[in-house]
Amino acid sequence: MKEIKAIIRPFRLLEVTEELHKIKGLPGVTVSEIKGFGKSKAKNAKDKIVYEMVEFVPRIQLEVVVHDEMADDVVNVIQKVAHTGNTGDGKIFVINVEEAVKIRTNERGKDAI
Repeated sequence: MKEIKAIIRPFRLLEVTEELHKIKGLPGVTVSEIKGFGKSKAKNAKDKIVYEMVEFVPRIQLEVVVHDEMADDVVNVIQKVAHTGNTGDGKIFVINVEEAVKIRTNERGKDAI
């Protein structure tokens, strides 16, 4: 199993989720509103937020855990749809998941997702 964690621009969320819905068997996506900064420290960002004298930019974090064979499809959709070509488009991380447990049923492994 793989966890795919993507940080994208907020205005790309609707398009990305619409395309993710088209992936047959996608188990679900968690969406969080986050803020942070990259190499440029948000200095020239038009949408920056200043908190305690530190500049941040708002972003969306998507998280999804999928079977290994589905990971490339999910990554490709996010990369294609979230891309603007500008600094700050975001990042995608793919992480190995050793175990998953469905709390309601105690199913484990692939059955839990």
